[in-house]
Formats: sequence, structure tokens, C-alpha cells
Amino acid sequence: MKTTRQSTTELHRCPWAKGNKCIEYHDTEWGVPIHDDRLLFEFLVLEGAQAGLSWATILNKRENYRQAFDRFVPEVVAKYGEKKRQSLLANPGIVRNRLKIDAAIQNAQAFLETVQEFGTFDRYIWNFVGGQHKQNAWASIKEVPARTPESDAMSADLKRRGFKFVGSTICYAFMQAVGMVNDHVVGCFRHRELARKRHGKAAR
Repeated sequence: MKTTRQSTTELHRCPWAKGNKCIEYHDTEWGVPIHDDRLLFEFLVLEGAQAGLSWATILNKRENYRQAFDRFVPEVVAKYGEKKRQSLLANPGIVRNRLKIDAAIQNAQAFLETVQEFGTFDRYIWNFVGGQHKQNAWASIKEVPARTPESDAMSADLKRRGFKFVGSTICYAFMQAVGMVNDHVVGCFRHRELARKRHGKAAR
């Protein structure tokens, strides 16, 4: 039987895509331009939660996070009080770090203030790349930077607005995740696919 696409095991991927969850995430989400405010907030929280940990750890807890944080609706998270904080700290399905949990709540409040100013968070955050995702062409994963002038600028402005856990390295990981940059290596099948979708606005 003739097939039109290589099997999953034959596809060339970025070297970090190991394990079922990471492979699925790599193949379907990482680097795809996102313009949905709720999903942008989700990644903002998850990238902050990742600080000091592996992304695989966060992916394995992602569904638990969605349940614990009310599907990442910022209007809901922004109103969390002490009782909810204690509930989150006792939840074994997420990273039980008080600073990160407090940051998620504070970030929801800062997120809504930013939306009030710009109309959408999407309009605000994509300004840091001029409204279009950047096509990179790294031959090796070793060439991919941990931060850039754009992530430095984003980090500084988010901090000014009261956001927490938004250092430049976290901001760049966020930019990669939400498709502000295409950092799939050139040998990865997704690099080519996303390059063809440069002007797309699909999240998932």
C-alpha cells in the first residue's frame, strides 16, 4: 500500500523531541503561531512553572494544570484568594511552589490590565516581533539561542507591568512555544511546514 507521508518513526525531528508527549507537542504545537489570549496566558503560566525544571515535566502535568487553574481563564485566576492558593499548594498534580503559584495569580491580574490597555494580549505581545513570526534557520540545536534582544525587551516590559517569572530566557521559551519564532532546526520536518504557514494564525 502506497503512503503519502513518512511514518512517525521515520520523520526527522528536533533532537529534544523524545517520548510520546514531547513528540506530540513538537509535531502539533511547538512553533505554531498562537493568537488566542487564553492559550497565550496558559503558555505564560506553564513557561514560568518550568523555571528550573524540564519542559517534559510540565507537559506531563499539563492536564492537571488545566484542571487546577480553571482551564487558564485569566479572569478566574486573577480572583484566586488564599483558600485557592492553599488548594493549589496541596495539589500533587502541579508544581507546588508558592512563588510560582503566586506569580500565576499576579500574572493573571497583570494580563487583564494589559488587555484593558491594548484590547487583546495578542496585540500587545506580538508587537515584540513586529506582528509576524520570525523564520530562523538553525542547522543544529546548539545554535539556538537561550535569549535574544526581542526576549530581553519583552522581559523588561512584562516586569514593568508587574509580571513575575518572566526573565529573558523564560520569555524566549514562550516565544518559541507560541510561534513568535520558528526554532525548529532546518533538518526537522516541522521547520519546512511552519515556514509555509508563516502568515497563518491558527493555534490548535
